[in-house]
Amino acid sequence: MSSRTSGSSHPSGALRSVTPVTVISRPGLAATPVAGVVDPFDGLRVAWCGRTSTDDVQDPTLSLPRQLDNSRHALPAGALIVAHFYDIESGRKNLEERGRGTAHDQFQIPIPRDGGIQDLLAEATRSDRRFDAVVCESIDRISRRTFYGTKIEHELEQAGIPLFAADEPITLTGKRATAILTRRVKQGIAEWYAIQMLEQSWDGLRTHTRQGWNVGHPPYGYLADKVPHPVPAKAAEGKTKTRLVPDPVRGPAVTQIFHWRAVDKLGYGDITDLLNADQDRYPPPMSLNPRYRDRNAWSRSGVREILRNPKYTGYMVYNRRATTSARGKVNPPSAWVWSDQPTHEPLVTRETFDAAQAIAQARQRSRRAPGPNRHRQTRHSYLLRSYIVCGLCERRMAGKTDHPRTYPAVYYYCQPDRNHKGRPDRFPDHPPTVRLREEPLLDAVHTFFADRIFGPHRRTLLEADLPVSDQRAHDDWQARRQALQKTIDDLTRRRDRLIARFDQLDEDNIDLDPETERELTRQLQIRFAELETQRRTKLAELHTQDAEPPPNEHHTELLDRLPHLQAHLAELPEHLQRHLYDAFHLQIRYHPNEHAITIRITISDDTVETLAHASQTILAPALNESRDPQPPVTISPTNTASRTRSTQSPAMAQSSRLGVEVQIRF
Repeated sequence: MSSRTSGSSHPSGALRSVTPVTVISRPGLAATPVAGVVDPFDGLRVAWCGRTSTDDVQDPTLSLPRQLDNSRHALPAGALIVAHFYDIESGRKNLEERGRGTAHDQFQIPIPRDGGIQDLLAEATRSDRRFDAVVCESIDRISRRTFYGTKIEHELEQAGIPLFAADEPITLTGKRATAILTRRVKQGIAEWYAIQMLEQSWDGLRTHTRQGWNVGHPPYGYLADKVPHPVPAKAAEGKTKTRLVPDPVRGPAVTQIFHWRAVDKLGYGDITDLLNADQDRYPPPMSLNPRYRDRNAWSRSGVREILRNPKYTGYMVYNRRATTSARGKVNPPSAWVWSDQPTHEPLVTRETFDAAQAIAQARQRSRRAPGPNRHRQTRHSYLLRSYIVCGLCERRMAGKTDHPRTYPAVYYYCQPDRNHKGRPDRFPDHPPTVRLREEPLLDAVHTFFADRIFGPHRRTLLEADLPVSDQRAHDDWQARRQALQKTIDDLTRRRDRLIARFDQLDEDNIDLDPETERELTRQLQIRFAELETQRRTKLAELHTQDAEPPPNEHHTELLDRLPHLQAHLAELPEHLQRHLYDAFHLQIRYHPNEHAITIRITISDDTVETLAHASQTILAPALNESRDPQPPVTISPTNTASRTRSTQSPAMAQSSRLGVEVQIRF
């Protein structure tokens, strides 16, 4: 340790008496003087640390010079600010995220910048550092969070560098107990004040949402109905509040997008292609980013964003994204704030929205394109992948080839233990492995389409099967509903156990250091969000299930609007078969206990003309045209939906539907 008394020249030129301050000498600095260089200043060298909030909250060109001026005047005589470190950022960010922004480049700040908080901490540990102390205007300029403020203070002290604040007594005698008490009280008050402001702001935004006011730019399909601000002073400044009203041009496009997704079960790419094929009818959205405004086209991400936005249900929803704390990360649905009642005209029903979300869950990790995937070890392609599910666990069955080099046999299998190890209660009646040969399965699918969809006796076969299929459909519907309810109950119990575990930790009053407690809380919150998201997803699937009970009325006339064709599907290449199956929404359910499969397709008056066109396009040409794996003809949307629903509210429109299914035993 060395004691340095600064009784030498002050920057003002006057000699001033200074109380001694004890600091740790910079390692190696005194032992290795630079030959021929004489340091004219031997007082206390200080680094100034400043911070101002984001540029939309404060004016950095005013705030930072004021902080520097106040810090300079608070220093004792003989002290000199030799380095300037400052940032323009929120003081509530995590320390590892601090000091890495570039907001300071946007302003003409009349202060030389040696770096940010990270640069300050890095130089503090170096042997050639330029300063022996750090000063700030107020301790909350170091951090708005007490934990990180004390952490920075501790790291500086470990390097032998005291941290001064201009609004606190600066003592250089070494006695600092009272100063530390004062600082900790100030830090606690500052953090309390910041949290209180956040909570009050949050409560205000929740009330704002429940009253039906929109935050931000209106979503595609709506227009902003601006009304004068209810506070007269703000109204006098021209400020307004916004409600949503349907856009007569773009609103129908939103309704159609949800119809394609929830009813036709199309993917993002297919919907994007249909929208771009008729931009006069479906005007593409204008990007808020000026760099992308010239694209003038729909994108998959734009379609996905529309399908995920719950405002189209007529409810006002806030906090879908963590716009400030997590760089726009999508929050789990459990964190969303919903209005209690619909606040604006819906473009889709709540049931349709929930059904669209369930489609995403059902299609997750399922590749829809024909042919083998791009993995280098792929040797085979499985024609019926993504269409067949296990009737015991409702999971998609995967393809597998036995003896691929000698006598290849293609199977579809289900092994739930792979995804639920250690949880035998998940599917207690499920065998370890369920297998189904592809060859008889393909024969059944081909025969089903040839006889019951395109054959001359299809109407007779359908009407003969209706009583049996009705009962089977009701039983399957009830079984799926019970399975979903069981999963929801299980997720609810797991969520409640997690809450109880968290409460027990609180009651046990376990003494954890702040960082460990913060990490534990974060992990518990993440796990809670995962369970709640899964639970809400299953609830959405249950709502969809309840919204689509087995029909009491069968619109068998829809079958007559399809052409009679000689369908030799086995001779078609894979990409054409899959295109046809996608158009008819083919579903295959395997019942291992009964050694049977249920094959089902769905026709509605919104899709029947498209299906007829697709069938003619795929099956009518001569089958010897080729096995050319080029993409099949694009199926364009028809105007049937708009004609049949022109007199109805877009969100409430319902179309006639017909499900054709048959159960086949092996």
